[in-house]
Amino acid sequence: MIEVIGGALLIMCMRITDVTIGTFRTILVVQGKKYHAAAAGFFEVLIWLIAMKFIFQNLDSTINLFAYASGFAIGNILGVSLEQKVAIGYVQLNIISKHKAGAIANRLRLSHVGVTLLTGEGGTGGVSVLVAIIKRKDLKFVKTVIDEIDSDSFITVQHSRPYRGFVHGARK
Repeated sequence: MIEVIGGALLIMCMRITDVTIGTFRTILVVQGKKYHAAAAGFFEVLIWLIAMKFIFQNLDSTINLFAYASGFAIGNILGVSLEQKVAIGYVQLNIISKHKAGAIANRLRLSHVGVTLLTGEGGTGGVSVLVAIIKRKDLKFVKTVIDEIDSDSFITVQHSRPYRGFVHGARK
C-alpha cells in the first residue's frame, strides 16, 4: 500500500513540476524568449514522459489517474503564481482621467516612468489619456501612484513588446 501511495505522489509531483514549467514556458514564448522557452520545454517534456511511463506501467491503479489530474491542476496554479512573481516583460497602461492627468503624469515622471499625455473626447466631455510602457514588475507601484492621485481614473493594462525606442529603466 505504501508503494502505491508513493507512486501516486511521485506522479503528482512530476505532473506539478512539468505543468508549472509548461505554464512558465508559454509566457516565455509570448515574450519572445525562444531559447529560454526551448530549455524549459525540454525539461517539461522529459518530466512528462517519465510520468507517463510510470502511469502506463501502473494503469491498474486508479489513484495514479487522480494523482495525475491533481498534479495538473496544482501545476497550473503554481505556474501562474510563479509567472506573476517573476513578472517578465512589459505592459502598456492606458489611463483615462478627467481632471488629474497632469498630476498623474508629473508624479509618474518623477518616479522615472515615461508617460505620453494625449487629449481625448469621452461621452461626457474632454478627457486626458496617459500612455505608459512599464516593466510588469513595476505595475503594482504605478497603479498605487495613480490611485493616490485619481482613484476614479479608468485604467487598462495590456501585454506589450517594445519594438524600438527607449523605455525608462531598460538601459543601464
